[in-house]
Amino acid sequence: PKAGATMAAVTSPETSPQPRVYFQTPAGTTEEPETPVRKQGRVTVKYDRKELRKRLNLEEWIIDQLTDLYDCEEEAIPELEIDVDELLDMPSDVERAARVKDLLVDCFKPTEDFVSELLDKIRGMQKLSTPQKK
Repeated sequence: PKAGATMAAVTSPETSPQPRVYFQTPAGTTEEPETPVRKQGRVTVKYDRKELRKRLNLEEWIIDQLTDLYDCEEEAIPELEIDVDELLDMPSDVERAARVKDLLVDCFKPTEDFVSELLDKIRGMQKLSTPQKK
């Protein structure tokens, strides 16, 4: 039983967000901040960490704004999905704004500020859906 327990403690890069064990790093090299992307766990290979961080901050901001707009706790926000990738795919801010306003159709407070700020925030962001270019 002891041996099994140690095996379970070693997580593979796929299962833990920050793998403690870098399998690809050759022995004797120290982890430098400028390591090639390939050395990170699988999840961060496709996406730039900065983009992921931006996206997380954006999502937290959206949740804050929605709790404000709907005057409720995070758990009570109506089921609405603001799909940032979908918005980034749209050709113009006019269409993006219309899409977000559609999602907020049952919100009683004015949503214009939220919408324009959201569009400002996503401008220049990269899509996080799987890159199709081979």
